[in-house]
Amino acid sequence: MSTLKWVLALHLLISLFDLQRISVCCAASYEPTPQQKLDRVGNLPGQNFNISFAHYSGYVTVNEESGRALFYWFFEATEDPSSKPLLLWLNGGRYLKYPFLLFITWPGCSSIAYGEAEEIGPLHIKEDGKTLYLNPYSWNQVANILFLDSPVGVGFSYSNTSSDLLNNGDIRTAQDSLEFLLKWFERFPQYKGRDFFITGESYAGHYVPQLSQAIVRYNAAINGKAINLKGYMVGNALTDDYHDHLGVFEFMWSAGMISDQTYNMLNDLCDYQSFIHTSASCDKILEIANDELGNIDPYSIFTPPCTNNVTVPNKLLKRLHVGHVYQRYDPCTEKHSAVYFNLPEVQNALHVIKEKAPSIWSTCSDQVNENWKDSPRSVLDIYSELIKSGLRIWIFSGDTDAVIPVTSTRYSVDALKLHTISPWHAWYDDGQVGGWTQEYEGLTFASVRGAGHEVPLHRPKQSLTLVKSFLAGKSLPTLKQVSDS
Repeated sequence: MSTLKWVLALHLLISLFDLQRISVCCAASYEPTPQQKLDRVGNLPGQNFNISFAHYSGYVTVNEESGRALFYWFFEATEDPSSKPLLLWLNGGRYLKYPFLLFITWPGCSSIAYGEAEEIGPLHIKEDGKTLYLNPYSWNQVANILFLDSPVGVGFSYSNTSSDLLNNGDIRTAQDSLEFLLKWFERFPQYKGRDFFITGESYAGHYVPQLSQAIVRYNAAINGKAINLKGYMVGNALTDDYHDHLGVFEFMWSAGMISDQTYNMLNDLCDYQSFIHTSASCDKILEIANDELGNIDPYSIFTPPCTNNVTVPNKLLKRLHVGHVYQRYDPCTEKHSAVYFNLPEVQNALHVIKEKAPSIWSTCSDQVNENWKDSPRSVLDIYSELIKSGLRIWIFSGDTDAVIPVTSTRYSVDALKLHTISPWHAWYDDGQVGGWTQEYEGLTFASVRGAGHEVPLHRPKQSLTLVKSFLAGKSLPTLKQVSDS
């Protein structure tokens, strides 16, 4: 090549580099929209530390006619948010029909209360219910995180039409969540086209694949990509009523928590029952099983439950060493959220509309779960559809959860009859077994050792390793990989 051609080629490369640098610069200095400025959250009550990331909260109206509006809280990534994907987190529900009743998971709980304040979010709440601390394992280290209180009636989400709260169900929840996202991207246009992932747990085992399906079908209908959905991941997820029940009963029996007689009656009376609408005979044997279970936390069978009258011995509290700060596993995190988010100054800082706020904010809504209208017995058909679409799909399971245990999830995954790509093996975190995993054609399953229903609450470091691998589309680390590093 002649000298002139070398010079021209070099000049072209420099020009392309400059254009790329300008593009990155401009993306990083994007001018916020007027509504973004209004939604920007400043220093929160009880926050006695500085943070390196911006966060926003507010409402998006998803139905103008009835006045349905969903509340969100959005955290940009800790570093270089313009280069990070966008991740939506959805929480499902808790058992609410009977005190401490296992086996039933209901919709109607706040993603702000659980996902943000005690699991993957950056701002967690101390025992006094008034002071915040920074979560060292927050997922906004690897992504921009969007928390959504869905459906209406959950958390701070509201409707001007009271009957809306009596007519929630899976179908409308997916439709409203899709409408929320389309409008949210208009409010935050700098995230349009960004790689987008959906995650969640528990009853979000319905929400997440249903919303993913709605997005895929919407994109196909407009012959474009209004939302650049790349994949989804769910944990301890309600998936298929038959397999979920089968796995729950087997898990409890094998762990020695229920009698042989109760185990057999559960299988006889509750087979093929809906988790949302059970029969009277099934309910009766569930109550017997609950009595046999005793006063433990079925969401995490080896950690102490939260009680008002019992002091938990320090030796039972899981301690995590983070720099010079010691954190302990706290079984009462839900109660701390109930204190914090009821503070008027907190609601004001989060732009909660005073006239629309519930008289008493609660982590879960009895009204929503008791009036749930539609819930399919299985979402495995959605998995089959979305696997064919090429989405990245992961399922994870904390292996000390008795509500939707690892046995239930494995039965559901097996029912998909997928071809195995990488057989069952242990994955590692800092040289220790983090859990076990198997990769299939179109789906990855991973268990998390020692984690309960809320995996990021019980195993925060391992859950961060999990989401890093998921977002990167890479296998979870093996012992060989750990040794090589």
